[in-house]
Amino acid sequence: MELDYLLKFMAELAANNTTAWMAAHRPEYQRARAACTELVRQVLARVATTDPDLANLTTADVMFRLHKNDRAHRDPEPYKRRMGAGLKRGGRHAPRAGYFLAIQPEGKSWLGAGTFHPTPEMLAAIRQEIHYSGEEFHRLRQAPGLLRYFPDGLDTTGPQLTRPPRGYAADDPDLAWLRLKTFGAGRFYADAEVLAPGFVNEVVAGIAAAQPLVDFFNQALPVAE
Repeated sequence: MELDYLLKFMAELAANNTTAWMAAHRPEYQRARAACTELVRQVLARVATTDPDLANLTTADVMFRLHKNDRAHRDPEPYKRRMGAGLKRGGRHAPRAGYFLAIQPEGKSWLGAGTFHPTPEMLAAIRQEIHYSGEEFHRLRQAPGLLRYFPDGLDTTGPQLTRPPRGYAADDPDLAWLRLKTFGAGRFYADAEVLAPGFVNEVVAGIAAAQPLVDFFNQALPVAE
């Protein structure tokens, strides 16, 4: 598994992010893609044994495209600066909570757990689950196992409502959480950590630690087939 080559390629792409450069370096891209695919394959094989939601997924189901799908007019770069996958039942774009692994140089490789771009319907369902089961939610988000691998816990720095969601009181004790527009925890890895022999073990352990919280979110959502 050539993760060193993958990091090197992504660094070169960041410095030469054009379609012309990519066309001239297609074999190098394919080699880097193969390295990332092997990483994801190994992670999937391990986590599928303990998480039924991830059973029977293939790398094709979960790997993200490198090409940006919807570029903003001011964004001149056609390719993402990271390569990775979204591990969740139904595949990378399913309306479910899951796990996200991205490889990016300069300490920006990342593991995320939860849902970072939920639809309005998903948000409504998760907020209701928190409202109905607040004690369980707080126990899971503060679990020592989760915080060992995601020291910052559930992210509260992202986008959120300025007012209470419709149907919730301004004095709701969980209002700070109900206002969130994303529900996920994440952590970065230094390049040396990515290249260490135990990197797959570390990712698998992080996913296992986050599984109870991810399951909590998913129990509020329809099953993706």
